[in-house]
Amino acid sequence: MATGAAFASAMTGCGSPGTHASGDGAPGPSQKATPIGDGSTAYTGAQPNQPTLPPLRAGQAPPQFVVFSWDGGAETDDHMLTRFRKVMHDVGGSMTIFLSGLYLLPQTKADEYHPPRNKVGASAIGYLTDASIRRTITGIRDAWLEGHEIGTHFNGHFCAGSGGVDNWSSADWASEIDQAIWMVTHWRTTTGYSDLPPLPFDYRRELIGSRTPCLMGQKALLPTAAKDGWRYDSSAGGPQMWPQRYDATRLWLVPMSLVPFPGHTFQVIAMDYNYMANQSGPKPLTESPHFATWRKEAFGALTAGFDRAHEGNRAPLIIGNHFETWNDGIYMDAVEEAMRAFATKPDTHLVSFRQLVDWLDAQNPALIHELQSLPVGEAPAGGWAAFGASTLPSGGSTSTPDPGTTGSDSGQPGKGLAE
Repeated sequence: MATGAAFASAMTGCGSPGTHASGDGAPGPSQKATPIGDGSTAYTGAQPNQPTLPPLRAGQAPPQFVVFSWDGGAETDDHMLTRFRKVMHDVGGSMTIFLSGLYLLPQTKADEYHPPRNKVGASAIGYLTDASIRRTITGIRDAWLEGHEIGTHFNGHFCAGSGGVDNWSSADWASEIDQAIWMVTHWRTTTGYSDLPPLPFDYRRELIGSRTPCLMGQKALLPTAAKDGWRYDSSAGGPQMWPQRYDATRLWLVPMSLVPFPGHTFQVIAMDYNYMANQSGPKPLTESPHFATWRKEAFGALTAGFDRAHEGNRAPLIIGNHFETWNDGIYMDAVEEAMRAFATKPDTHLVSFRQLVDWLDAQNPALIHELQSLPVGEAPAGGWAAFGASTLPSGGSTSTPDPGTTGSDSGQPGKGLAE
């Protein structure tokens, strides 16, 4: 099992079997970074280590995409960010980290945060220690250089009461987004850490998607996200189908997948917190004779979701997680096992949300529309050989032009919403 031991930073390759390549704009010794603001971030060119993904073709099954994502993104004493960076390096995949801006803000500077509808400096999650802030800055930097996406989980994580995100307006979300960006782009000012290198990206350019706290507040968020030019949102759970666009905008709605849940009579959102809420309750246990069974159920849920999609409509499997050792770390172990297992499957690509929506945008819209019509777990009538028949030239040849390649209540019948 991978641990939090020291791990090589800023790798130049991801070890994938022919699916990744370093970007031409990757930062290197001879390439000068362009500092932004107080120097907390710097533009260093195109993100390195992006995959080359196969195009969607009529008459062929689409690629099977799996997105592993993480809410919060802090590198605490458990070193979970390091652990899963190593796993992704081993299997040649990419993932998305929904960074909480508050995790780069010292508690001594809490008065810099003005959360909508809450007191100045308030937060429903704890501020990190100085040591964890330093580790998080370094870990996020290295993760981006390795090809992983940095999205946002916003800041104070307010779920309950009148100040909860479900009561926020679109203007409230705009303020929260601006503050998340400010925290990421001003950590030099707030922490005083002048010895750490800058984050190697322009966060305003890089930030194209999110997940809201507890999957709440999406309705008011989406107009602001679309106005800001974001490309996707994953603030919900939903049936395992191909993503749809929001209100004829460029924004894709990519909910976490509802998947079969072994040992239960209902489906569950593919997220660690939701397994736990339905197994032991909303709070983790320190010990239980059921840990081994619950771990098998969590891994079984991910496997069931993957198999149903891979053998059916090939819809992307969208998985959410937290860097937490809940219930003796059984969910982290299940996620690592799933990552390593899925990476060996045919036609399967472990990608970030950014890579997924880049791929969606690059394909023939008629073929994407046909995929969107496929029910959960169902391939096209007549099999994949019949897919996209109406887009083929007369004679039925499948040699179509290459379209290009590219580097709320969730409906969960069980207990709890994603944290």
